[in-house]
Amino acid sequence: MRTDRQWMNVRLRDGYLTDEFEAGIEDFVDFAQTHPELMDGTKIRCLCNDRKCQNRSFQELDTIRFHLAKNGFIKDYYVWYKHGETVVQQTANQNVQRSVESDVGIEYAQPNNACQAMLMDVIGPSFNPDVIEDIPNPTAQELYEMLKASEQEVWPGNPYGHLELSAVARLLNLKVKHHFSERCFDDICQFLSELLPENNVMIDSFYSTKKLMQGLGLPVEKIHCCINGCMIYWGEDSELISCKFYNHPRYKRHNGSNRQKKNVPHKKMYYFPLTPRLQRLYASKVTANDMRWHKEHNTEEGVMRHCSESPAWKHFYQIHPSFAAESRNVRLGLCTDGFQSFGQIGQQYSSWPVIVTPYNLPLWMCMKDEYMFLSIIVPGPRNPKKKLDVFLQPLIAELKYLWEVGVQTYDVSTKQNLQMRAALMWTISDFPAYSMLSGWSTAGKLACPYCMENSDAFSLSKGGKTSWFDSHRKFLLMEHPFRRNKKAFRKGQTVLKGAPPIRSGVEILELIEHYGFKKVTEIDADGKNTRISKNCRCGWKKRSIFWDLPYWKSNLIRHNLDVMHIEKNSFDNIFNTIMNVEGKTKDNAKSRVDLKEFCSRPKLHRDETTNKFPKACYSLEKDAKEALCKWLKELRFLDGYASNMGRCVDMKKHKLFGMKSHDCHVFMQRLIPIAFRELLPGNVWQALTEISIFFLNLTTTVIKKKENMERLEKEIPIILCRFERIFPPSFFDSMEHLPIHLAYEAMIAGLVQYRWMYPFERYLRKLKNNVRNKAKVEGSICNAYLVEEGSAFCAHYFQPQVYTKHRKVPRNYDYGMGDGSEQEGMLSIFNNTGRSYGRGKSRYFLDDQEYHAAHTYILLNCEEVKPYIEIYANELRQSEPHIDDAAIDVKLDQDFASWFEKFCMRGNHFSGRGSQSLGRGRGSQQIVRGGGIQQLFSGNNTKNVLPHSPICTKDTLASPPLDTPVLSATNIPSSSHSTPAGNVSSIPPTLGGTSDGIAASTTTGFSQSMPSMQTHDKIFIRPTLDNKQFIHSTSRRIGKIFKEKLVEEGIKWSKVPSNMKEYYWEEFEDTWNHVMQSQIVFLKKFGTNESRFGG
Repeated sequence: MRTDRQWMNVRLRDGYLTDEFEAGIEDFVDFAQTHPELMDGTKIRCLCNDRKCQNRSFQELDTIRFHLAKNGFIKDYYVWYKHGETVVQQTANQNVQRSVESDVGIEYAQPNNACQAMLMDVIGPSFNPDVIEDIPNPTAQELYEMLKASEQEVWPGNPYGHLELSAVARLLNLKVKHHFSERCFDDICQFLSELLPENNVMIDSFYSTKKLMQGLGLPVEKIHCCINGCMIYWGEDSELISCKFYNHPRYKRHNGSNRQKKNVPHKKMYYFPLTPRLQRLYASKVTANDMRWHKEHNTEEGVMRHCSESPAWKHFYQIHPSFAAESRNVRLGLCTDGFQSFGQIGQQYSSWPVIVTPYNLPLWMCMKDEYMFLSIIVPGPRNPKKKLDVFLQPLIAELKYLWEVGVQTYDVSTKQNLQMRAALMWTISDFPAYSMLSGWSTAGKLACPYCMENSDAFSLSKGGKTSWFDSHRKFLLMEHPFRRNKKAFRKGQTVLKGAPPIRSGVEILELIEHYGFKKVTEIDADGKNTRISKNCRCGWKKRSIFWDLPYWKSNLIRHNLDVMHIEKNSFDNIFNTIMNVEGKTKDNAKSRVDLKEFCSRPKLHRDETTNKFPKACYSLEKDAKEALCKWLKELRFLDGYASNMGRCVDMKKHKLFGMKSHDCHVFMQRLIPIAFRELLPGNVWQALTEISIFFLNLTTTVIKKKENMERLEKEIPIILCRFERIFPPSFFDSMEHLPIHLAYEAMIAGLVQYRWMYPFERYLRKLKNNVRNKAKVEGSICNAYLVEEGSAFCAHYFQPQVYTKHRKVPRNYDYGMGDGSEQEGMLSIFNNTGRSYGRGKSRYFLDDQEYHAAHTYILLNCEEVKPYIEIYANELRQSEPHIDDAAIDVKLDQDFASWFEKFCMRGNHFSGRGSQSLGRGRGSQQIVRGGGIQQLFSGNNTKNVLPHSPICTKDTLASPPLDTPVLSATNIPSSSHSTPAGNVSSIPPTLGGTSDGIAASTTTGFSQSMPSMQTHDKIFIRPTLDNKQFIHSTSRRIGKIFKEKLVEEGIKWSKVPSNMKEYYWEEFEDTWNHVMQSQIVFLKKFGTNESRFGG
């Protein structure tokens, strides 16, 4: 509390205004007038304690004086920061020094423990616990309670030095991690209190825990709402008792009891103020430095790795240089989406959270759960639709204030104060929510927010739905032959007009104001907006509340098209139509009738003799469907890359069900070119492959050149036109049209990964799991979020060994097996230890192509071989001066293994165990040690391979991850290795990628329990059909020699302790090598294929 403003709390004395209070009012009015930038003309913010004011409304000076005399000042408003005063005041003592000026470094006493360090970060320099001259206000009292808890041991002399606050923080962390109920939390606290000595100060309940942690300053506001969502009782409407639109009552009616009851509102929303959460990012040493990363990190000309390097971001800086000058100003993104709180089969209850996330953070922190701030929970059970703006009012008002004024914030990394401002860059949502946020209708013929009234969509006569068929030729170059084609598209039509222009925010706002659209928060907005929309025949339905933000019209991208949902819907249309799934295919009887009307494709018309429609070229036969489904059923991916798609295959109906968005993403970008290679005609397969490559390039994690996106923008119209030459008009809904605009958005706003729904959908799933009390859905989400938020902040100050939700142990961690240290002399690719999980299946031999693939993969991913890859690449460049990198990659896949073998045979070598075997490839024996992946092969069951212990897979080839070079229509792998029509059911290995710790070894069909050169390893010999019996005899001979050697020493193998078996085996190793060399000589002499024999 500021000691020089005690008069603010002493308004009356003996019923009259005190002289000090009257003088203080005049001092305030004079001070406020010295900051005209915070005034509205001659008006200033009224800071009286009336609920309608409280710094929300601007009033004339005389009105301000009257209000203050009548109502007094806002409680605890001792620093007039909303009227231009800085937060930091001069207070000092012998241990603490603070600065008056916001740009001077601040030093304060070093905390004695991590809890005190956390509190100092929360409190900042404006709080001095040693200066108390009056009874502390409630906020300060909470901080004093936390300070006391941070100094008091749970019980005196406890061996680990746990403090009351640290114990509470750890318990909260356990609650978040294991989803304790409140009753379970209370029981644990009570049990711990009983276990500890009598003089302990252990917290006794969850209620006491929340009360103690309130000092962290992460508040929530409960705002009453109209039962129909027409309005919220907030701001100027906070005192109303009925809806100002339709007079619905605010509170529920009391049942016949006469006793006084508390008024209960029909509905209430939860609002989590954004400002303290943004300030908390600068209060913690963990995040304060990273909030400047977007400005200070090294950039590369023409390369985009973060949205801060995008043209939209740079354009915003040019328009608003004062905002750009301070790198600590916050750039935000907003997302909203609904979910069914009780699942699809339960009661229909739609919850709509609004989430805000900062973009200042670096790549590895941006869009993570702990930096997604839940701002609003819109109450259910109905979808708010166009009334979403009603619930966004508090957030928009706060964003507007953060832009115009900002808030004083202490940056712990620089020990300076700053006037932190914030700006909303864009929104992220699916297509229906796009309409709710922007005000543009996303249904009907004008659904496209870029084409607007220039749309060429039309209604199908028989199907009755809107079709976007033949809407893409106008995006082609003017000289493109497709524009003049009258047969392949709509009958008899050519296209000569150009692409519609993209309107700026200023133009759109002028158009909305010209039409006269109102915000839904205004009186009679519904009726007027409906009439205007019908009369003008435009797609606008309202004036969005986002236009209230002063800078919104200057943003190049205001609302993003969601690539995730567009890609999923496109895949569903493609797959269901090709598989002819009943009820979901776009090729049905009505579609064929419409096709006859709009297109010239007589081969697909109804056969008059049989009265049936002929099968289309893009539809699979029954045997092809069965082969594809069987291939998908047996398909396996690397661990963590994708889910098990086999669970989604219906072998009876030949369709997929329960496919998640990410499953569709993987299938669309990685499997479509492989799956349909031999099942569809060339022109259909080529079009599908091109759309697959388009989405693959669009979702790249690095945009190296702006020209790449410009190329995609030119290619996507051609791809969609090729689709129009193949599929019927009913196939083309709005989701098939929207990809035409995705490349433009990526070119302007940057990487898709910062603008799609994947991270938000995962976050919504977490919120859904927090619904414990189904009678209080929003309350459950709110309570769990506040606990998680407080726990996440405290977790930054835990000791490194403490496991928290954000310090995740790897999913395949083996809990201590192996030390992870490198084996001396072992090649790097075999140093990633792991342990097998479950029992794998065996194959007895690999064909030549699989051997070559395995050998090449190991060579290209071995650190020791990288210098020789450069030598080979340099030789290629010398022999072929014009060769490019793509051609070198192909040569590496095809010829590097044989070149490296010849290179080693010429006397060149490198140090390291197994170097000769690595060069020779086949015929070599190598203990394989790999971890952290799942093997993918030939129908084998998926097996985890956990790190830090040896593994040896049986004749399986571990594929690298599918993050491979871009496929094209001319370089798809041969179908004999990859397609469902072939014999191999796994995805073919594409060499040249990298995957840490992935390795494989070919091994024998028998695995005797013999000791090995590495603890717990097994040594296998790979047999082949032509020398299988010979190898069996060799094995018997080796075993006989080994046993004889042991008998000579008086040792029985079965009695040897396990820890001694390795010793005896090392003694026998020389004999083993001698016998194996003699057998190789024998094989050479009699012409047996040595390369098939593992030595």
